[in-house]
Amino acid sequence: MPSKRRLRWAVLPIGIATAVALAGCTPTELHGYLPGFVEDGTPATNRTDMVAGLWVNSWIVLLAVGLVTWGLMGWAAIAYRRRKGQVGLPVQLRYNMPIEIFYTIVPLILVIGFFAFTARDQTILETQTEDPDVSIIAIGKQWAWDFQYNGEDEDRSDAVWSMGVQAQPAANGDVDQEKLPTLYLPVDKSVKILLQSRDVIHSFWVIDFLYKKDMYIGRDNFWSFTPTREGTYAGKCAELCGEYHSAMLFNVKVVSEAEYEDYLESLRSAGQTGDINDEYDRLGSYPGTGAQEREEGD
Repeated sequence: MPSKRRLRWAVLPIGIATAVALAGCTPTELHGYLPGFVEDGTPATNRTDMVAGLWVNSWIVLLAVGLVTWGLMGWAAIAYRRRKGQVGLPVQLRYNMPIEIFYTIVPLILVIGFFAFTARDQTILETQTEDPDVSIIAIGKQWAWDFQYNGEDEDRSDAVWSMGVQAQPAANGDVDQEKLPTLYLPVDKSVKILLQSRDVIHSFWVIDFLYKKDMYIGRDNFWSFTPTREGTYAGKCAELCGEYHSAMLFNVKVVSEAEYEDYLESLRSAGQTGDINDEYDRLGSYPGTGAQEREEGD
């Protein structure tokens, strides 16, 4: 009994020290230095916290296992080292049933635990919103992006769209941000994106959203979420898709609802209405340049 009390008194300071250390951490540190968070801790989407939590908690468990493992290895190396004057081999053991059960059961519990939490979060992340506030089609092509903002009509006659071109160099040698394809999203509104490809496999990745999904020919993928913080976020293709894969960049602008509606109206005023695929088929496209560049060239 006294030994248990001493153990509790030894653990208590460690727990207090850990709590104090965590309380002094910034939101960036608490979220494992992942992108998608600002100093006040506001996530980029309603799912970003979940992904970060899975990442950070997994690392905490793995580091705890590592510390125990390294500690046991160090203890065994010291406790069973060859002493001065010892000769020959130490006593050989054929097996140790408690230890063998321990190093079989514990890894099994860890694997099942990681799987359970990952499956739980993945199910939530992959659940699609049936009636979103905003419905969008994102189309990957070598090597740029097209975006269509669907309206209320099923035939998409009231939809508006923008066609993008691959990243272009600016005067200083950096990427010209003004010419990148840009996806506009209204803040605090549920979004459902239909992901499609025109040619090869691409992958739609918004870095600060901590999630990406592949795009295939002949198979539609969907992604539902709610952006929760206004700002401009970098996106790119995360699947090697050809010669100019590295130039397949885009931006995501999360704006107020009024600014979002103004942007849709600007596309409507420019005549970029209807189904984008009809316009794409009419114009054609050179790989990596996009339909708009060809139209300008003609």
